[in-house]
Amino acid sequence: MSPPKIFGIAGWKNSGKTGLAVRLVTELTARGYRVSTVKHAHHDFDIDKIGADSWRHREAGAHEVTIVSGTRFAIMHELRGQPEPSFEDILARLAPCDLVLIEGYKREPIPKIEARRLDAKNREPLAPGDRHIRAIAADHAISDATLPVFDLDDTTSIADFVEATCGLRRS
Repeated sequence: MSPPKIFGIAGWKNSGKTGLAVRLVTELTARGYRVSTVKHAHHDFDIDKIGADSWRHREAGAHEVTIVSGTRFAIMHELRGQPEPSFEDILARLAPCDLVLIEGYKREPIPKIEARRLDAKNREPLAPGDRHIRAIAADHAISDATLPVFDLDDTTSIADFVEATCGLRRS
């Protein structure tokens, strides 16, 4: 399998990034693509439950804890004061796929769409200052855009745009 294509969704807090990412994964996997996602969190997060065996392993000081079942596996890697891994380091850990859909990492030099909602925490446009933004998906009219503009909920058209931008081909 050739290296995956990468496409991002950028935007401010509450701009609709996660909803768009979920809809795109649903649409693109229905089209037959193997899609992986990477989400950047700007805050401390935990995917483990307090008191669970894996949580106890991490609390005891384990560097990595892997949970495996017949359905899925997860690897939790504790940084323990080390710097956050680079974007490239994270991509290198992913299994082969057709597309890696990135949520967040708005400053990475990858093709991306900017999500905009009137309810966003910050409504300052990102596109004018980021030449990697290829389109805008918004829940309101955008009158001054020089890029393609999609309705934030028009998942089919946005998925078509991602396919074309990334050069994805259905098998």
